[in-house]
Amino acid sequence: MLDANLKKQLDTYLQNIVNPIEVRVSGDDSPKSAELEQLANEIAGLSQKIEASAGNGKRTPSMAVGPAGEEPRVSFAGIPLGHEFTSLVLALLQAGGHPSKADPQVLEQIRQLQGEFHFETYISLSCQNCPDVVQALNLMATLNPNITHEMIDGALFQDEVEQRNVMAVPSVYLNGEHFAQGRMTLQEIVDKIDTGAAERKAAELNQREPYDVLVVGGGPAGAAAAIYAARKGIRTGLVAERFGGQVMDTVGIENFISVPYTEGPKLSAGLEQHVKEYGVDIITEQRAAAIQRNKMLELELQSGATLASRSVILATGARWRELGVPGEAEYRTKGVAYCPHCDGPFFKGRHVAVIGGGNSGIEAAIDLAGIVKHVTVLEFADTLRADDVLVRKARSMGNVDIIMNAQTTEILGDGNKVNGLRYTDRVSGDSVDLELAGVFVQIGLVPNTEFLRGSDVAMNRVGEIEVDDRGTTSMPGVFAAGDATTVPYKQIVISMGQGATAALGAFDYLIRHSEEEDGSEAAESAEPEQLAQSA
Repeated sequence: MLDANLKKQLDTYLQNIVNPIEVRVSGDDSPKSAELEQLANEIAGLSQKIEASAGNGKRTPSMAVGPAGEEPRVSFAGIPLGHEFTSLVLALLQAGGHPSKADPQVLEQIRQLQGEFHFETYISLSCQNCPDVVQALNLMATLNPNITHEMIDGALFQDEVEQRNVMAVPSVYLNGEHFAQGRMTLQEIVDKIDTGAAERKAAELNQREPYDVLVVGGGPAGAAAAIYAARKGIRTGLVAERFGGQVMDTVGIENFISVPYTEGPKLSAGLEQHVKEYGVDIITEQRAAAIQRNKMLELELQSGATLASRSVILATGARWRELGVPGEAEYRTKGVAYCPHCDGPFFKGRHVAVIGGGNSGIEAAIDLAGIVKHVTVLEFADTLRADDVLVRKARSMGNVDIIMNAQTTEILGDGNKVNGLRYTDRVSGDSVDLELAGVFVQIGLVPNTEFLRGSDVAMNRVGEIEVDDRGTTSMPGVFAAGDATTVPYKQIVISMGQGATAALGAFDYLIRHSEEEDGSEAAESAEPEQLAQSA
């Protein structure tokens, strides 16, 4: 099961186990059960503190992990390899007493949770977002004896997937009822079941001292801005829903200069760690609601808290654009998906559509073609916007069709899940129905700037923040960077550069303005002509 190199790495990690643990395998005479038993035995063979034994889990094959002599509260239904191998390693270490690096306050919050919480998470081994949820719930189960968690590989338990109509991952159930869908952080999960947590957090945030620079957003632009600001020795804060932004949804990254290949979650983790090294005050699980200037700049959060700062850098990024047609919202996670890597395996052997002929759409079609029976790409325009090398690859595949001049008008379904799509041929005007099981929407991005409507921050017609070459916006003391701005070419490396530029611009603003100024006059670096030219 494990090659020599992987065993060597695993052996190094397992040295951190403090207390004896037990790995219980529940299996039958199936090949997958044999594979899981082999995996358990190989792991046990690497450490004298690990014992493999037979289990009696309700799902087979499954592997339960826990301290020796205790009933395990963490289990894996399926073979936890691929993206979930790290989840298995962490479960082994935590069961063996190795401490978590999570926020101590969150860990204590978990220990204090009252009630019975039995979690089940359906995943696919190709999903890069699933491990975050699995690892968070595993940690919770390790810390609190009232919590259990089982990861379930949807590919091996198709009957359950169909019974519960799971068509997107990660899909989390609590005590038998649907609890959450999609990527969630540890703090988000804890706050969702800890009533009163949001109010306590808002009250605590209202007591924070004002910042010199407050960065809004935790993606590449926000991380770069926070690092550059903190290196100037000024009080820096960063507020975001979570670290990573769109990067967390990116599997392969091959054009990040000096790094031939990496993956989104790995890059995101590196960004967060780098920011932490500079003592930045990081505030997550918070969403911006409004910005205004009184004596200082004030950022209002949806939680009800307000943070004050002498300057602000907006790096709120963008999100996948939605079609906005009937049926899309109704069938989201029930056949309508936005991440082909995460949800593609649930459509194995079926017919799906990809909406969008740009790089994202054609890449999605290529990836899905190796899983599903057939892929139909629908492009609104009469030409494809994707790189020629991708188009040639897609056209060479026998199960990919590309239809131009196709305007998607409705997602069709039976009330429970998608069963088709309707589009209009923009040349003939004919309405055409396609029978299919899934629709993957890949039509570009929309900036996360709704909260700025009505503020003094100028935006263009599509909601992008207008900036000059220093990242300056039309609101004194407010700078912006990344995919939320008018700067062209939405790329990771460009966002990072913009983040650095905005931080340097903010620092320049601060040294030119005393704390007593009310900011009624525009910063010297902000000229109206520059903003107009950058729009």
